[in-house]
Amino acid sequence: MEKRNQTTPTPVANSMREPVIRELTPELLDDYLKFFDNDAFADNPAWAGCYCMYYHFSGTDEEWDVRTASENRATISNLIRNGQAHGLLAYVDGKPVGWCKAAPRLALPKLNLHKDLQVDDADRVGSIVCFVISKPYRGRGIARRLLDAACDVLARRGFAFAEAYPRKHAESEADNYPGPLKMYLAAGFTIFREVDKRFIVRKPLLKRHIL
Repeated sequence: MEKRNQTTPTPVANSMREPVIRELTPELLDDYLKFFDNDAFADNPAWAGCYCMYYHFSGTDEEWDVRTASENRATISNLIRNGQAHGLLAYVDGKPVGWCKAAPRLALPKLNLHKDLQVDDADRVGSIVCFVISKPYRGRGIARRLLDAACDVLARRGFAFAEAYPRKHAESEADNYPGPLKMYLAAGFTIFREVDKRFIVRKPLLKRHIL
């Protein structure tokens, strides 16, 4: 992967304004790129080339490993412009500081390539696959706020279930990118299936008016 220029995280005061959660739209492309170009992986530059493209990619992991940051940035930009990439950004004082990828399961082909993650009702499921919080803002409840907002969005879209894939044993903050199991259980998810290195957790969604 190409190395991206990373900014040094700035400290955050103990008191922080309530984050504003916004659903990703083409109009927020510049904010999305600003976040992933600079702050998202400032403390984990080895992952900076992903741009949250991994679950959109239908090739092998070997093919993924040779993709460049520029390729992923360009591809995800096109998907966002065309309304084909989904998720939520968290803002503090007008600055994007967090991201949650929440999308129709069928829009994330990587999930179906893993046999142990396949399900029979994928068309009824909205998937929550990753969180990225800028390091100075971690531990402040932003991921939980993003999760709650993601469930609301998926419910409005008419999905029967929100589904996520927390790891059993995350060895680092980066490794915990799917979100911790305890966060999902506290938000009303239950374990749907246990697989090799993960749990599949689900939460039934109350159907709401589809926007």
